[in-house]
Amino acid sequence: QVHLVESGGGLVQPGGSLRLSCAASTNIFSFSFNAMGWYRQTPGKERELVARISRDGTTKYSDSVKGRFTISRENAKKTVNLQMNSLKPEDTAIYYCNLEIVPGGVWGQGTQVTVSS
Repeated sequence: QVHLVESGGGLVQPGGSLRLSCAASTNIFSFSFNAMGWYRQTPGKERELVARISRDGTTKYSDSVKGRFTISRENAKKTVNLQMNSLKPEDTAIYYCNLEIVPGGVWGQGTQVTVSS
């Protein structure tokens, strides 16, 4: 069974930065050959895609974070990262990583990001 563990969330002031990481328990082969994504969710709203990186490194971002967030993957460490710069209060949410190893993917438990002064 695959497990994903997110880390790096916390409280940051507007304009600040955070780096989220997601570590997968699967083998390197399974990790490397599947896309990974970061999603976020706020109370009363649906979970939304923030950024996605395919197995060949192609990236995709939501319009709301384009130019501020960067997704990257380290296959040897079975880790995907999300560097978040110029954070805004509206970025406050629980952030989840997703490994597209099965239909619907496998989800982590989430990490809280709060942007507030």
